[in-house]
Amino acid sequence: MTKIEKKKAPTLRFPEFTDDWEERKFADFIDVKSGKDYKHLNSGPIPVYGTGGYMLSVDRALSDIDAIGIGRKGTIDKPYLLKAPFWTVDTLFYAVPKQNIDLQFSLSIFKKINWKKFDESTGVPSLSKTVINSVGASVPCYEEQQKIGSFFKQLDKTIALHQRKLDLLKEQKKGYLQKMFPKNGEKVPELRFAGFADDWDVRKFGELYKKVNEKNDLSFGKDRVISVANMYFKDTGNIRSDDAYMKTYNIFRTGDIAFEGNRSKHFAYGRFVENTIGDGIVSHVFDVFRPIQQFDLNYWKYAIHNERVMGPILMTATTSSTMMTNLVAKDFLKRAILVPSYSEQETIGSFFKQLDDNIALHQRKLDLLKEQKKGFLQKMFV
Repeated sequence: MTKIEKKKAPTLRFPEFTDDWEERKFADFIDVKSGKDYKHLNSGPIPVYGTGGYMLSVDRALSDIDAIGIGRKGTIDKPYLLKAPFWTVDTLFYAVPKQNIDLQFSLSIFKKINWKKFDESTGVPSLSKTVINSVGASVPCYEEQQKIGSFFKQLDKTIALHQRKLDLLKEQKKGYLQKMFPKNGEKVPELRFAGFADDWDVRKFGELYKKVNEKNDLSFGKDRVISVANMYFKDTGNIRSDDAYMKTYNIFRTGDIAFEGNRSKHFAYGRFVENTIGDGIVSHVFDVFRPIQQFDLNYWKYAIHNERVMGPILMTATTSSTMMTNLVAKDFLKRAILVPSYSEQETIGSFFKQLDDNIALHQRKLDLLKEQKKGFLQKMFV
């Protein structure tokens, strides 16, 4: 019986191309060049790139030809396009396509490969020219390369456009969070909706919230355990469910706030989060506070999580340890905060909710585009 050789072609292809792709080594179609030290150069208009991207600008170019940057040390799995003229440091190779090899097509091949599996080091990830040159890849005719390269170039432009829109929305939100809450010493915010003119009220937290220690009486199972860090119901797989353990949890009801003491660059004194996802339970290590009066949940979600608002308050109501901050509840309840009227709370809360919904929509679109690109990279290459 004659063995039928499998055709060397991708599963998804432009209809005008039917020939087999040719199996080649990177050395056959890419010239890998080394970066160099730039410290002897003067400042100028030529960008210098490292594994993390742009670093600074100098007065000389290492290359006047567009190329692909690929890490020699450190970040070895994030290849990216280098527009000439440019200079690269010695931790970043730059790969120049040889004759009849399309740059954008080559970039897509570089992005498709899992470079981490070629790591030669037991410490800092490393690649060598020898390893890169030895990697195999299937290559079509130049015309098909151009068509594929152009397709992915346009897809990357669309992804970059959505990323810029998303980044802009997030920056706008940061600006609104700064301007729609009063600064220290002020009684009204810098930016305000029409129809509201009264000063915000000064209220102690003890007038607004009470500390609660409502233990789980087994009315909540492990499917209602809430992650305070990210505010979602946890995966039940790794949660103990014996009665004694489940009784250690504190009940965390809708509208309650909980203090999380993990330090981060954004929340140096810990932070509060509000429960807007439904009644559940949290670990006993979290202090839980319940509102005494009616609040707009959307407004308080942003007010209570705004470091500019809460940072000065928490600075005087927490004690520090190496990795965590601990809330002194009696001190916290004595601290004061500015509070707008309920109708203004509703207006501000609705505004930020719509803004967050818009951000989430753009994030989903961006994630979908990135997933589609992954699929095309799988199906449009051999």
